[in-house]
Amino acid sequence: MTAGSSPSTAGSSFTAADGSASPTATLARPLAEDLSASRRRRVSRRAALIALLVVLLCLVFALTLMLGQSFVPPGDVWRVLLGDDVPGVSFTVGRLRLPRAVLSVLAGCSFGFGGAAYQTLLRNPLASPDIIGISYGASAAAVVGIVFFSLGGAAVSTVAIGVSLGVALLIYLLSYRGGASGTRLILVGIGVAALLESVIAYSLSEAGEWNMQEAMRWLAGSVNGASWGRIMPVLYALPVFGAVLLSRSRDLEALRMGDDAAAALGVRVAPTRVTVLIAATGLVAFATAAAGPISFVAFLAGPLAARIVGRNGSLLLPAALVGALLVLVADYCGQFLLPSRYPVGVITGALGAPYLIYLIVRSNRGGGTW
Repeated sequence: MTAGSSPSTAGSSFTAADGSASPTATLARPLAEDLSASRRRRVSRRAALIALLVVLLCLVFALTLMLGQSFVPPGDVWRVLLGDDVPGVSFTVGRLRLPRAVLSVLAGCSFGFGGAAYQTLLRNPLASPDIIGISYGASAAAVVGIVFFSLGGAAVSTVAIGVSLGVALLIYLLSYRGGASGTRLILVGIGVAALLESVIAYSLSEAGEWNMQEAMRWLAGSVNGASWGRIMPVLYALPVFGAVLLSRSRDLEALRMGDDAAAALGVRVAPTRVTVLIAATGLVAFATAAAGPISFVAFLAGPLAARIVGRNGSLLLPAALVGALLVLVADYCGQFLLPSRYPVGVITGALGAPYLIYLIVRSNRGGGTW
């Protein structure tokens, strides 16, 4: 190649001799347009599926207010929601069904948010708060408070929240070796969960008859007897911690590629990890304090959301919606669709245990990253 031919050769990759676009540029433009159109379709499809989840949640919520041992017409339900006194309906809907449905939605959203945040942060579907010991911290604190100190109501909830946050910090510190490895944190969490489970078993063995019943009702995970007093703390916590998690959603997605890749993209890895862990633990702690440790909702919501909306993009909001749907549907099934009445945690546990076995088998065969 001569020195004089070099500029024209180099220029031919961009423009032809007459100044028009070269064949390479002509081919690249449709490819870029196709990629852009494909991305817009994915975003539109994802938005449509999330909107569908919202509509479905609203529909199920309305049905739980109308259907039960007796049917309440939609018009009467609407009047009660507006504050009217409807004889024979205000008590059934306003005092029984409405608080129960609201608590189900709030607790399900909180568990879904928290579970998806943990699973995304640690890149492992087994990294759920009810698998790695976070929920066990609240459970152990509540049972000890009920059995040995005769606590109840708000006192049990406060202790459960505080100890749950403390257990999360302990797990993080025990697993920290120049960074919190996802696998190491999961293994430490499982060990801490086993220790806390032994505390629960010992406390129950020492419990009197009345305290035993109270503790077992709490451990089962239930929205029975829902009241606005139980609802308000989680109602305040969900927007605060949920907003924190959503504000970190892009950083979370970057962390899915690994700490080094996230740092190269400008993510402050350590502060982001701590912030997400605190916010996710706070959501799970407040939900557990309000409704007990409803089994496997945090574990199931993220993977189910991924199957519904796809894995491209953050799963936090879809997982929150799926979690709310899980708790609402499971609670209704436990009340009315089975021969006996069961707490919602029993139904979600029956759904989640087979999936956990399947996931462990699949992880052993092909690796455990999510």
